Amino acid sequence: MFIDDTIAAIATAPGEGGIGIIRISGIKSTEIARSIFKPFYRESIDQYNDRTLVYGNIVDEDGSKIDEVLLAVMRGPNSYTAEDVVEINCHGGIISLRRILELTLKKGARIAEPGEFTKRAFLNGRIDLSQAEAVIDIINAKTEQSHEIAQNQLEGSLSKKIRNLRDDITDVLVQVEVAIDYPEEDIEFITYKELIQKTEDIQKEVVSMYKNSDTGKILREGLKTAILGKPNVGKSSLMNLILGENRAIVTDIPGTTRDVIEEFVNVKGIPLKIVDTAGIRQTEDVVEKIGVEKSKDHMKKSDLILVVMDHSRELDKEDLEILKNIDKNKTIAIINKIDLNSKLNLDTIKEYVFEENIISISALKGQGLETLHDRIEKMVFEGHIANSSEILVTNSRQKDAIYKAMTSIEDAISALKDNMSYDFIEVDLKDAWNSLGYINGDTVSEDLLDTIFQNFCIGK
Repeated sequence: MFIDDTIAAIATAPGEGGIGIIRISGIKSTEIARSIFKPFYRESIDQYNDRTLVYGNIVDEDGSKIDEVLLAVMRGPNSYTAEDVVEINCHGGIISLRRILELTLKKGARIAEPGEFTKRAFLNGRIDLSQAEAVIDIINAKTEQSHEIAQNQLEGSLSKKIRNLRDDITDVLVQVEVAIDYPEEDIEFITYKELIQKTEDIQKEVVSMYKNSDTGKILREGLKTAILGKPNVGKSSLMNLILGENRAIVTDIPGTTRDVIEEFVNVKGIPLKIVDTAGIRQTEDVVEKIGVEKSKDHMKKSDLILVVMDHSRELDKEDLEILKNIDKNKTIAIINKIDLNSKLNLDTIKEYVFEENIISISALKGQGLETLHDRIEKMVFEGHIANSSEILVTNSRQKDAIYKAMTSIEDAISALKDNMSYDFIEVDLKDAWNSLGYINGDTVSEDLLDTIFQNFCIGK
């Protein structure tokens, strides 16, 4: 990527629409706009104030009209990228958008790389890396709660928290370096006592952020949820009940679901990436056998497992085989068909699933869904409800940085309590300071930036 290039891209989703937007950013933006745009009421766009929608036509080299548009000039540094930015609002048809974009390229722009507009905003210092990641989180948000958390992060809530923690570490480092530089001064006892207290205060905040990191990641990416069980216990009926629509085929014939069906659903602000799997059983059917293997694979990879059992049938070898292979800490047992007479032994199920995670429902009559929602919410948030005001790290990169910082701070506290040399303590605290800087981009490599921004759409 060349930061001095002028870039252009279509910033709206592909397809037909009322309005389409072409975005241009860089030193040639206004020059390109002048050469292709003719305002209706004045000679040039330079005669209008910045951030004013100007009505006119986009014309090609021979003066032929391409489209009737509204154009806005936003000169840097007061723009999204902190560079000169031009946005052209044209009709949303693919032909208009493509022809205008091609014209900007002829005039000296190049096609933007994925996420390059936001990357420039970061490199130009308008936002930090955590705020840049929040941009894509807002675009991809699947629930109101995940959207609010991303919005708070975009406004700088996480950035401010990280800056404050790094400032606190800096204060401690200053005292450590004073002790290193002036060893002849009689301040050792006071310094150690103060350092331990201050470092433990920092540790509490970092540990709290780490404990909440899984919640943030779930709200951002969704909870991978697998519905498991032997054939004909009501897995597809449960999925339809959760989704509120008939997404999966339901019949009395065992083995109807032969492949996995994936859907996103919002459960109390938690995005669930829910998978209805093929019934797990011994089968000679080649197609069904593939489906069973996929089901077992989802059992291992899922964050949450909903094991469905039939209230009206006794547990058999297939039920027990599933129960023996699940992770107890991430499993909810769904006792379906409670509208029928009971033949199920719950005591056996309690050997494999926590009692509070055993939920009785009737997927046919829609009973028990709210209880299931409450249980999922409680499991995700570990007994407390996260809200949009909490400062959460929201991805694996941020979580890893918090973990490294937490480990380094623990090492520093241990060294302090063992009265080790200040040089060792200084190294640990600097490691923590650098790890936290990794979150907001102060200590991050170009290769990592490329990896982060390549997940963005072209026009953002």
